[in-house]
Amino acid sequence: MIDFTMPSLGADMEQGKLIEWKVKPGDPVRRGQVVAVIETPKAAVEVESWHDGTVHELVAQPGETLPVGAVLARWLAPGEAPPAAAAPGAPARARVSPAARRRAAELGVDAEALAGTGPQGSVTVADVEKAAAEKAAAAARPPADAAAARAAEMRKAIAAAMSRSKREIPHYYLSETVPLARAQAWLEAENARRPLTERILMAALFIRATALAAREYPEMNGHFRDGAFHPAESVHVGVAISLRRGGLVAPAIHDVQAKPLPEVMRALGDLVRRARAGGLRGSEMTDATITVTNLGEGGVETVFGVIHPPQVALVGFGAVRDGRVVASLSGDHRVSDGHRGALFLGTIARLLQEPEKL
Repeated sequence: MIDFTMPSLGADMEQGKLIEWKVKPGDPVRRGQVVAVIETPKAAVEVESWHDGTVHELVAQPGETLPVGAVLARWLAPGEAPPAAAAPGAPARARVSPAARRRAAELGVDAEALAGTGPQGSVTVADVEKAAAEKAAAAARPPADAAAARAAEMRKAIAAAMSRSKREIPHYYLSETVPLARAQAWLEAENARRPLTERILMAALFIRATALAAREYPEMNGHFRDGAFHPAESVHVGVAISLRRGGLVAPAIHDVQAKPLPEVMRALGDLVRRARAGGLRGSEMTDATITVTNLGEGGVETVFGVIHPPQVALVGFGAVRDGRVVASLSGDHRVSDGHRGALFLGTIARLLQEPEKL
């Protein structure tokens, strides 16, 4: 039996709210398949299964808020038979009384997804009516109050994560002004050959240059856990995205070092759209190995970001002015020092002046 637990979808996450199940008892699941939607203080995230198997039991119900690590469901491992209590002849799903099933149909409740309180875990009419009442209460909550509460929770989560970062990580900061005239000219010529929907933004060059530089300086790319640094094999670039309702998230574009620039641009556009629509995946929220933040749209000249633990570096880009941009590095002194950080930042600057190599 495999426990499917509330995942940690960021260093600032202590609990999550189950919004929706994408599977039901008896369904086969594959590793990487989206099985649930979890609401964190920052976003609603589609969560994947980390194992192959068959859904045996949905322990948690939509609307429940549970701590990280709490059991949400249980899978049967491939080839595993149901436990004796639900052995051959007994369906691997909740027992629903005929009256409860009728009432569920009337109220629009999925009785199969409920945890029953009747004999042997059967779903009763009372269980159905309770679920319907909870659903109605959630729907009746004033949107403004809900939005304000969510914004407050997000701000609280961001504060907790950044406080942890500043408390645990000995930051150092570097910056360099990078000439961009050549990159701008190359980008203009490149986009002139492309349809409007396939044009490339300067932000994609920033992300790609950071990833290639991180391959040369692996101490900037990975995670610090259990007192030691663990370099990453691939460069998964977390992209800081501001949300329309306030706050930000930093989901990852995977394997940027292996993606050509047009593919990086497509991935960036898709990530921004899904982040603002609440369609991110759990893996995108958990496995970034380095983060890029770009505050150029806000007109800021220089940004010195706070590292997202357990990452060990963050690269910032300000506004492009007079053919130049200020690139900055926030580094973790437990893993690297100013000398290596300067070489890393210098490599980003060099790559941005050789855009054809991106």
